Amino acid sequence: MNSPHTSISSSIQNPTGDPAASTPQSAAAGPNAGTGHGRKRRPIALSPSRASDYNQCPLLYRLRAIDRLPEPKTIAQVKGTLVHAALEKTHELPREERTYPRAVKFLKPEWEDMCAKDDELIELVPPEQTMSFLVEARDLVKGYFQMENPQGFDAKAVEMYVDTILPNNVPVRGFIDRVDEAPTGEVRVVDYKTGKKPKPRYSHDAQFQMRFYALVYWRLHGVIPAQLRLMYLKVFDSMFLTPSREELEYFERDLGDLWAKIQGDGKQGIFRPKKSKLCGWCSFQDLCPAFDGTPPEYPGWPGSTAD
Repeated sequence: MNSPHTSISSSIQNPTGDPAASTPQSAAAGPNAGTGHGRKRRPIALSPSRASDYNQCPLLYRLRAIDRLPEPKTIAQVKGTLVHAALEKTHELPREERTYPRAVKFLKPEWEDMCAKDDELIELVPPEQTMSFLVEARDLVKGYFQMENPQGFDAKAVEMYVDTILPNNVPVRGFIDRVDEAPTGEVRVVDYKTGKKPKPRYSHDAQFQMRFYALVYWRLHGVIPAQLRLMYLKVFDSMFLTPSREELEYFERDLGDLWAKIQGDGKQGIFRPKKSKLCGWCSFQDLCPAFDGTPPEYPGWPGSTAD
């Protein structure tokens, strides 16, 4: 087993929340963009979003994680990225400066910086719509301050990048929005959500993500988080989970089974499409056999960080 390691990233989390997607891709690069032809390809690791992709549709997983094809960004995604960045910077301030007006002041310069790095954002949110976009982001920041007073505590870490290999040889990576530690040693893992809070029967993905990070934190630091909190900033509401060792061990076995399926498909080069009502939101329909499309040539299994 490789040595567990973790680092704190001060960079803005990418819109998908998945570090595997953090390398900029150019839509003009053609259908093989990001597939690594002519350059070293990045080994695969499992993240909550990629696990969700595979469960939703194995072909979707392949096109995102292996082919790494570019996808159009959405306003909701980039707004979430912006709000995450503002809250990250807020928690880096001295306690007395962590106020709502100060947090809001981060939004405009952060957005300008994001646009300077990605011309696509200017097309997505043209100048005449920028003010209303920033107002919507401001409302989400306000939602955070209505739910929590950041002057009352210091976060142990913000935007914690985790990258390790579990005891069952599953490679994992991702970003944890925030980690808090009580004076008595209890740990809380916090995730900000800028969309609507799902109804209980649709909350599986959110709970999966939090258990994923609880498991990774435990395996890295030897401490099971006492609480997992998802903060839904738009509706000023939270979801709380209290993971147990038994629950996380069971979850770890499930991840092992999922990873075995992904590896099997990857080495055979067979990722089958799976139709569902979510297909209507997929940007890869023209490459999907279920919609009479043809996927690009399989670039081959890139290996994993556990190899």
